[in-house]
Amino acid sequence: MSQKRSIFEEVTDAAQQQAAAPASGIIDRGHRGARGAIRAWLLVLFALVGLMIAVGGLTRLTDSGLSITEWRPLTGALPPMTATDWQSEFDKYKQIPEFQMQNSWMKLSDFKQIYWWEWGHRQLGRVIGLVWALGFVGFLAARKIPTGWTGRLFGIGVLGGLQGAVGWWMVHSGLSGSMTDVASYRLATHLGLAFIILGFIAWYVFLLGREERDLMQARRAKEAKLFGMATGWMHFAFLQILLGALVAGIDAGRSYTDWPLMGGQVFPPDAMMIEPWWRNFFENPGLVQFIHRVSGYLLLIYSVIVLRRGLRSAHPRTSAAFKAAFIALLAQVVLGIYTVMTGAPWQVAIVHQVLAVAVWVLIIRARFAAHYPKTTSIRGT
Repeated sequence: MSQKRSIFEEVTDAAQQQAAAPASGIIDRGHRGARGAIRAWLLVLFALVGLMIAVGGLTRLTDSGLSITEWRPLTGALPPMTATDWQSEFDKYKQIPEFQMQNSWMKLSDFKQIYWWEWGHRQLGRVIGLVWALGFVGFLAARKIPTGWTGRLFGIGVLGGLQGAVGWWMVHSGLSGSMTDVASYRLATHLGLAFIILGFIAWYVFLLGREERDLMQARRAKEAKLFGMATGWMHFAFLQILLGALVAGIDAGRSYTDWPLMGGQVFPPDAMMIEPWWRNFFENPGLVQFIHRVSGYLLLIYSVIVLRRGLRSAHPRTSAAFKAAFIALLAQVVLGIYTVMTGAPWQVAIVHQVLAVAVWVLIIRARFAAHYPKTTSIRGT
């Protein structure tokens, strides 16, 4: 005999109950795309751009940047293949001021050494462009790009193409007249754009490392004041990177090797000897190094202020991010002083440039942590 049902008993079957249950993850499903795969692709690009900055630094430190006197984006991918080709490239190099005024002692074997550095630098740029193009077109064709991300990912490619043009604009400045090196302000533009590209990639990697739902919740807990200070920190660090490029562009780091004084005095001698006066800020080694030093001191002071505010964050991971960025910046200041006092040997100078990349990314990471704080429970998860 069947059991009697209460008139108050719920009679909806299991299937209807399951259908009526609220679905979770709607936000993520609507925006997700291939977030993990795109993040991995961006990490590869990040590593390649970081390597590009290091190779570019070594190209400059070995005075190899003017060894290729033509801009051939496609045909230039192939190096000289025969003795005739090598001699032709060497003859072109002989026509520029760097050879005539500085490297007239070079033989073909010497030229090959600097040629391979510049060729490798340009080839790495082509590899980066290819990796970006294959990834972007592939994700776009497969319709796997998350909502709102197409413009961001395309923008990286546009900046990469602009970087190639700026690179040639920089090289072209040293091919005529009385220049034996590229113009320092063009070098600063070239390096600055590389750091901008790296910064965008890093920010996108951080965004894609968390679900859209998590980011929306974290945005409500944004520490606005700390984020504003971190934004200023990022801009200040970028300015210091540009000033460092000006120092590198005219080898100003080797002009005064005493510290904390310069030539035995606070303000370097003959700091305004070039006419017109404004050229001293770009071409006078003493003044350019002095400005870089003072900017470094001010950046360190501001960093202490930001750190103190960051350590008061209610989120332990945010505090840790600011602490890591400050430690890296402090190490960079110490290394910068050591670089000057040792006359900027290439082994030390390249470490100084690579550490600048780490400082830049860690500051951006701290800024991200202030904008999208990750809450930590009592259990630490």
